Amino acid sequence: MKRIKTISDLEVIRKSILAQRDPEKTTIRMCLSTGCRAKKSIKVISALENELNNHNLHEKVGIKKTGCHGFCEMGPIMVIEPANIFYRQVTSEDIADIVAETISKANVVNRLLWKDSRTKEYTKTEQELPLYKKQKKHISYNSGKIDPTDIEDYIAANGYSALCKALSSMKPAEIVETVIASGLRGRGGGGFPTGIKWRICSEAPGDIKYIIANGDEGDPGAFMDRSLMEGDPHRIIEGMIIGAYAIGASRGFIYVREEYPIAIEHLSLAIQQAEKYGFLGRNIFNTGFDFTITINKGAGAFVCGEETALMISIEGKSGTPRSRPPYPAFEGLFGKPTVLNNVESFANIPKIISEGADWYSRIGTGNSKGTKIFSLVGKVRNTGLVEVEMGTTLREIIFDIGGGIRKNRQFKAVQTGGPSGGCIPISKIDMPVDYDSLREAGAIMGSGGMIVMDETSCMVDIARYFLNFLLFESCGKCVPCREGLKQMHHILTNICEGKGEKGNIETLTELGHFMISTSMCGLGATAPNPVLSTLRYFHDEYVAHIYDKKCPAGVCKNLFEYMIDETLCNGCTLCKVKCPEKAVSGEKKKPHVINTEKCIKCGICYNSCKRKAVLVI
Repeated sequence: MKRIKTISDLEVIRKSILAQRDPEKTTIRMCLSTGCRAKKSIKVISALENELNNHNLHEKVGIKKTGCHGFCEMGPIMVIEPANIFYRQVTSEDIADIVAETISKANVVNRLLWKDSRTKEYTKTEQELPLYKKQKKHISYNSGKIDPTDIEDYIAANGYSALCKALSSMKPAEIVETVIASGLRGRGGGGFPTGIKWRICSEAPGDIKYIIANGDEGDPGAFMDRSLMEGDPHRIIEGMIIGAYAIGASRGFIYVREEYPIAIEHLSLAIQQAEKYGFLGRNIFNTGFDFTITINKGAGAFVCGEETALMISIEGKSGTPRSRPPYPAFEGLFGKPTVLNNVESFANIPKIISEGADWYSRIGTGNSKGTKIFSLVGKVRNTGLVEVEMGTTLREIIFDIGGGIRKNRQFKAVQTGGPSGGCIPISKIDMPVDYDSLREAGAIMGSGGMIVMDETSCMVDIARYFLNFLLFESCGKCVPCREGLKQMHHILTNICEGKGEKGNIETLTELGHFMISTSMCGLGATAPNPVLSTLRYFHDEYVAHIYDKKCPAGVCKNLFEYMIDETLCNGCTLCKVKCPEKAVSGEKKKPHVINTEKCIKCGICYNSCKRKAVLVI
């Protein structure tokens, strides 16, 4: 293998790779991301390899082990090219039919196709799935298509072309100005303009500078960064090298939580491959530019998502934030000027360099450019990863892409921005998703988590849940965060247990605003968002909990009872059969009754009743 030193070298290798590939050859793309592995996709791959060997098809059919396809709920996912037949929830028992019918006879196995729960129609190809139709994949395009452990697959998909362009025809300052002109803002939560951060660091005095990719990702329900690191590690590395050249850094770090073993494995392999091909190391492309990358494993502390805490963790100390200024761009890792960006931010850089700032700045809204990856989870039909243009509305994401709410229930709210984000109600369903709109609504973009809630979600309990997470994850270094979270959580717990008192709402509001204005770091400054946003939009629920001693959603067990409406109950006995405490009584085809003294409020009767005769009172 020849080390790449020029653009010509790269193009020669790319053409050589493509010349050895037959675009008409049957290729099976099989997801081996964390989600699909949890559903035994490795076992499926093994069965597939054995079945192809048994039919002497191993040379005629290629298997490509890919990263996440995005439709995580439907894993393990298999796509058969060139027809792009999309099979979901594939098991090893399905392999014989797939090889006998689809591979050998070009027939589709209908039971493995995705079926719309509302229209009952099957969808044959990947492009026709509603989850993908309205997406605009600029960052996650390769994930699910290439083998993340094979650098040649990345090169064949025009990988490292942007790096060649940057190092051969652009000066460092020109790269910085290109990123500024693109309008790219940090995808890790803060939304600070990426190019401005690069310019500040590039102009900071000092011969030694560092660049860091943050892949720590600690938000409940979020897995965008993990998916990128597992499915397209070279894109992140390419973006980092370009950034390092732009600011004058010779060493970089990728900070990944240790419970992401596949991401660490793929990134480590990608770094080794990049070094062999000459994209990393000494004198890259004969420009005199030296750059190396080290992976740093984090222990999973949520507070290490804050940039100063992350840098202190890399230095080998306990990851706690420090006061700013000085800002990391002047005095960061080991006291040297440092740029820290989220891995998704770096994944945007190759496209910006290859396509230009004008192209990128035309995507999105005025102050929010480009696309954003969200993890769409919760009470929505189609859960998974979605990449959409900034400015796409919540309605489009949740209903057009996500398929709406499960069990035909009513959409109530969506929590955006992780545990420090806010809960946005149905009244703002047509709100565009961008930095400014979310901030005005009392939420944040965060790293891109979206948790959808329906009518069965108690917003007071939701606020308590997120505060409990933040209370556990707070480093405790500053008083406003440490004591403020403790007191807010105590008040919310009392409210949920039926011990709420007059003045609780006012105290929560005062504590929240005090924490925002006085906390040392972003964790404390954003921690009150779940409480303040639910107070803003679901004030009536707090009033019902505190003054009426009722939980309208039927979640807080001390504040509700289940009863059966005899006008709706037809005596089907389903609730009676399923009740674990035998608290339901009644004859078949006659209205049933719940014994409230026996009832443990598990909700089985409520969820199993098809006629909605079980009521929350």
